[in-house]
Amino acid sequence: MSNFLFLFRGGQERSMNQSPEEMQIEMQKWITWMSKLKEKGQLIDGLPLGHEGKVVANKGELVTNGPFAEGAEIVGGYLIVTADSLDHAVEISKGCPNYDYGGTTEVREILAV
Repeated sequence: MSNFLFLFRGGQERSMNQSPEEMQIEMQKWITWMSKLKEKGQLIDGLPLGHEGKVVANKGELVTNGPFAEGAEIVGGYLIVTADSLDHAVEISKGCPNYDYGGTTEVREILAV
């Protein structure tokens, strides 16, 4: 078993224009999906990310407001899951509610050092 990082990109545009009731329905989809992963022992950790941040470059000499990528590239949150292989992690990611809003999931193995 290995650990994998799911980076959720895009999908925020639609959710930013939702009513509180619609936001609650969307959040319930995430809670349900993550609860199932936890019950199976696959979920290790995960949280949404705030909309504001800073980008640090040039050994810390350049700090800019951001991230200001295209909407489809904005990282909205992450999960860490455990899976048998990269292919297994991809299968786990297919239940993600982010796809309902045009988002994507980047699946990356977390290497042990």
